[in-house]
Amino acid sequence: MKAAVLEALERMTIKEVQLPEPDDDSMLMKVESVGICGSDIRIFHHGNSRVELPQTLGHEASGRIVKVGRNVTKFAPGDRVSLGADVPCGACVFCEAGMGNNCQINYALGYQFAGSFAEYVLLNKTVVNYGPIHKIADHITYDEAALAEPLACVLNGLELSNVSIGDTVVVIGAGPIGCMLVEVALKMGARALLVNRSRPRLEMAKQLGAHAYICSAEENAIERVLEETGGLGADVVITCNPSPDAQVDAIHMAKNRARVNFFGGLPKGRSMVALDTNMIHYKELFVHGAHGSLPRHHQKAVELINAGIIDMNKYISHRYPLASIEEAIAMAESHAGMRVMIKP
Repeated sequence: MKAAVLEALERMTIKEVQLPEPDDDSMLMKVESVGICGSDIRIFHHGNSRVELPQTLGHEASGRIVKVGRNVTKFAPGDRVSLGADVPCGACVFCEAGMGNNCQINYALGYQFAGSFAEYVLLNKTVVNYGPIHKIADHITYDEAALAEPLACVLNGLELSNVSIGDTVVVIGAGPIGCMLVEVALKMGARALLVNRSRPRLEMAKQLGAHAYICSAEENAIERVLEETGGLGADVVITCNPSPDAQVDAIHMAKNRARVNFFGGLPKGRSMVALDTNMIHYKELFVHGAHGSLPRHHQKAVELINAGIIDMNKYISHRYPLASIEEAIAMAESHAGMRVMIKP
């Protein structure tokens, strides 16, 4: 089969590799669609401690089961499925407590396990038994189904931020996931404000129906958020970009006792951020992070897509064949559109 193999930093090669053969406890999926995530781009340029090269990346995926081991009972050949990324080990103290995305092994497809930038992907025993694999409705396209993975991360982030009806939620970052955060927050009954440096990205996001679109390159975003909230600040502020400045701004945009969610990770070497901790102290802020998702979040994401509650098509702007993956990565990195999909 053909696979895009990251052989060294910034060197991805399309090559013929051995077609995996599932054992009694695993199964094989024909990859139909896979999205390019910001984490794939970071690994491409900088690597990751959990990724040993050479490796096949890609974790926002969907496809069709073509082979199953004799001990696999939950799935059968022909099943159309969506894959998530984070795979709990199933045995550690965090997995036993239902917090598998905090698993200390922290398995993930496209990290320790070969990912879906390939014609086929092997789903091993751990993935089959504990991982996020869920069947999709017949009317859902594979492109839509692949984006259940980032939507699952959005559900985890909003859950951790305890978003409630009537809350004002500020999202800093108008990329695909930032826009998903806005859309789901609105559907939860919140009032959403979207902040972004790039005016074109904000224009693309106007279909979401947020209550305000704030271009931080053209106006003071903190002052505008305070203006929009009667001087009090937002109940929830979520940073969904790789900018340290956004984390600093978030503290200033937050209402007393607000939840501030550092949802987006920062680049290597730029994660030490100087925060005014007196503001956290006196405003009694709850500052937290959000990382990945649990299989139950992925299941809920698939259900939302299956039911048509979240239309993922608006988050897809480009499609490329596997042979053009480096061109696709460059497009994703340019922020010229929304999600870039690979069609193996």
